Amino acid sequence: MQRVHIVTLGCARNDVDSDELAARLSAGGFELTDDAAAADAVVVNTCGFVDAAKKDSIDTVLSHAELKGGVRGPKAVVAVGCLAERYGQELANELPEADAVLGFDSYQDIAARLQRILQGEKLPSHVPQDRRKLLPISPVDRAATDVTPIPRVRLEQGPFASLKIASGCDRRCTFCAIPQFRGAYQSRRPHDILDEARWLVTEGVKEVFLVSENSTSYGKDLGDLRLLEALIPELAAIDGLERVRVSYLQPAELRPGLIEVLAGTDKVAPYFDLSFQHANAAVLRRMRRFGGVDEFLDLLERIRERAPLAGTRSNFIVGFPGETEQEFDDLVDFITRARLDYVGVFGYSNEDGTEALGFDGQLPQDEIDERVATITELVDELCNQRAEDRVGEQVRVLVEQVARDGVEGRAAHQGPEVDGVTRINTRASVGEFVDAVVVGSDGVDLVAEVR
Repeated sequence: MQRVHIVTLGCARNDVDSDELAARLSAGGFELTDDAAAADAVVVNTCGFVDAAKKDSIDTVLSHAELKGGVRGPKAVVAVGCLAERYGQELANELPEADAVLGFDSYQDIAARLQRILQGEKLPSHVPQDRRKLLPISPVDRAATDVTPIPRVRLEQGPFASLKIASGCDRRCTFCAIPQFRGAYQSRRPHDILDEARWLVTEGVKEVFLVSENSTSYGKDLGDLRLLEALIPELAAIDGLERVRVSYLQPAELRPGLIEVLAGTDKVAPYFDLSFQHANAAVLRRMRRFGGVDEFLDLLERIRERAPLAGTRSNFIVGFPGETEQEFDDLVDFITRARLDYVGVFGYSNEDGTEALGFDGQLPQDEIDERVATITELVDELCNQRAEDRVGEQVRVLVEQVARDGVEGRAAHQGPEVDGVTRINTRASVGEFVDAVVVGSDGVDLVAEVR
């Protein structure tokens, strides 16, 4: 039996895609292996969102291609994922080290395609197209195009797992190319999501992390914008599932009912991953987004009125075309007043195929870098202070690692991988929940004790 190694880059949605690729490859006769050097083929699930992610994807393909040709090592390295979908033949021309560049449409028969590649066949590279046009424009018509359930094989073990509730995006943010290569928004049917969650529980999962390009849009193409508010309690009621977490909420679409569900439902983490991107109203309009300093502060106040200990995170783009010093100062003011737990900061970069690429007022790179440094220093200080402010709070921690001197895991306000951890000097097993009191902080990480 031939062996395949899968490398996953990028976001949590890619993690799910890799699990689905693993299931298709396994069903097609491949044995999965964690050792790239022992594999017959390596499949690199790339990220194509920003320049740094693109570079990382290319470097990963190149590093695995260097393993070819030895006594041990793969015979083929294949690029899939967002970068492959976005650039296709252009990427293949620039990256001859890859034996194939395959788009999303290749996933259904990925095992057969990989077999052909290993037999020496040169497959045509993917030809990109605007995937927004592959579904009916009308949401009513789109509801009739069901999303076929896809099996998963978990590549990453542990007590939490991402659970994809939708694919694509219908928004037209001027800085973002994701809709072009991920396609229009398409919600999964609730029963498929619930079935997958039940299966994840049998795999030892205690927490599911609902992911999509925009979770607040879930259900709109099925004719029910409140479908997420109904789905979350159903997920929380599944036996054996102890925590439900939701990612990527659009502030302009965060309805009072959804706030209530996230803040007041048992076993649902009061966690608000809010896609602000900026705070100045004029910049947001140029981004084709909505809101402003006052609106966003009011939203945070409403969240905290319902859930005072809620976790809040967001990402911001600095140096967007035309961003004045005053608009930048408004962003600084908002971040200072918002008291967010975790903040990601990105310097604006021109992305192929986006509206903002042609905007006037492009800032020099050194000015963007300076503003990024200013915001980064600020958020480091503020987020560290926010962690310190949690001293004395009671937390329920999902144990994810066990060390000689204690355990490490995440409290309800801490999302997976990017939001810090909580360390407890106690004995417990991976997958257990430990109730403790926060006694200190280390940057954004917390230190807690069982009492």
